[in-house]
Amino acid sequence: MDSSSEAVHGPSAAATGPAFRLFRPGRVRAPLILASPHSGAYYPEAFQALLQVPLADVRRTEDAFVDELFAAAQLCGAVQLNAVFGRCYVDLNRDAGELDPDMFVPGGSLAVGVPSARVRAGLGCLPRIAASGRPLYRQKLSWEEAEHRLTDVYAGYHGQLQAEMATLFEDWAEVFLIDCHSMPSTQPGRPALPDIVLGDRFGSSCDGQLTSLVERTLRRLGYSVVRNSPYAGGYTTRRYGRPRRGAHVLQIEVNRSLYMHEADVTPSANFPRIQSDMTKLIEELIIFSERKNA
Repeated sequence: MDSSSEAVHGPSAAATGPAFRLFRPGRVRAPLILASPHSGAYYPEAFQALLQVPLADVRRTEDAFVDELFAAAQLCGAVQLNAVFGRCYVDLNRDAGELDPDMFVPGGSLAVGVPSARVRAGLGCLPRIAASGRPLYRQKLSWEEAEHRLTDVYAGYHGQLQAEMATLFEDWAEVFLIDCHSMPSTQPGRPALPDIVLGDRFGSSCDGQLTSLVERTLRRLGYSVVRNSPYAGGYTTRRYGRPRRGAHVLQIEVNRSLYMHEADVTPSANFPRIQSDMTKLIEELIIFSERKNA
């Protein structure tokens, strides 16, 4: 078996701990990356001291265990990049400018974009609310705190993702990034969600053959699958998806009820089966990406 490696990137003492975990096989079989920006579960003590909600409420915002669902990527010959910090610490699937200035003490110098619907809802790059909808913090944050999170964690993760894609482009003309997520099984005001939602920004972030392959494979494995509703793809698909330039990005949302107990954020007895099926999907993606570059 080929040797493989895991690399971590360490931020400054402000955050403490690696910003991401990178798993790279000894021999990359195909130009495929599986990224998990919301599966991190690390919360620094300084962050926890600012909270006015239980940590359990914070943890329910995670795409818990998604990195483990797709953990066979490295063994199959693909690259895997996983977040380490929890989504409430910094949301890696948002633009860095999606900040709510009302969260911070006056006098900041960070660039803040026009408030989006996500920011107004409390779900910006530095989220304002927990899973329950309650405000996270007992006080306003300093702009230095925001800068630390964006510099130490956000920039580190996206810098590595860009570097991995650039490395693959040295040897292949077509590169494929699967952005792996999970979704709550129920949402207020919405009908029952399917097992899987595929987001390709309505065909603009990847070759349609990629979306069709994933949909076909998952349906064959027995899952209900829909495209782009209610999730069409987030910041990662928008930023990196350039199919005309050979960069293909597809977002996958897995219904949490398939593999975990949502209330206490623990894997269910069904977890091994879902993980096995995601391994089969990875194998199909390897074959597909090899064929597209033949």
